[in-house]
Amino acid sequence: MQLWKSWVIATKDFSIFRRKKRIIYSLIVVPLLMSIGLPLVIQFMTRPDAPTDEIIILMNAFSYFYVILAYIIPSTLASYSILGEKIEKSLEPLLATPTTDSELLFGKTIASFLPCICVIYVSSIIFMVLIDLFTYNAIGYLFFPNWSMVFILLLAVPLSSILSIQLNVIISSRVNDVRTANQLAFLLFIPFMGVYFLIVANAISLSITTLFLISVTLFIIDAALFYLSKATFSRDEILTKWK
Repeated sequence: MQLWKSWVIATKDFSIFRRKKRIIYSLIVVPLLMSIGLPLVIQFMTRPDAPTDEIIILMNAFSYFYVILAYIIPSTLASYSILGEKIEKSLEPLLATPTTDSELLFGKTIASFLPCICVIYVSSIIFMVLIDLFTYNAIGYLFFPNWSMVFILLLAVPLSSILSIQLNVIISSRVNDVRTANQLAFLLFIPFMGVYFLIVANAISLSITTLFLISVTLFIIDAALFYLSKATFSRDEILTKWK
């Protein structure tokens, strides 16, 4: 696989994404609202008589939201990178280029992965700074950064993002509508929310062990989807069926 070919495909998608307001909004609005809104919730709860343990549990749960966000944000980009180009009649020339399926899929993955990761990292910095400002007097120390958040941002978030991208690429190569692709990909969003509610209920803790198990699970799913995407991606079928 020649990586420069994948990068050419990715840069082409970058230029397309910049022209689409819906994609720009999906990249910016939700992370910005979350990075400001969640700390405001914490500030509202941080009263002199508020139990410190409850505040810490909620801050841990909100930290896990970035794993969920990493799954949500790439959906629009990844599905559009296949279906959007098909709708705009720009996919057929790309499929006809002398690139392998691996180079093409990797390029599409890069195009969705890099913008999402950058946005998540920037929004997480805003989130952590605001949380520390709002809670320092209540808990007596800076809650962020901590090892759990480092683990989330460096391992769980990228793996969650890759899962979303690969799943959306697989679905997008089989359906003819962006909304349908997003709805099908949403089904895997349910387990993420299940883990979040378990953290809120203090049924599980956001420990390094828990995050490691989540990351291993995501890695296994990512690896399976990688081989599945290569096995199911068919240029001939896309070119002949999507007429």
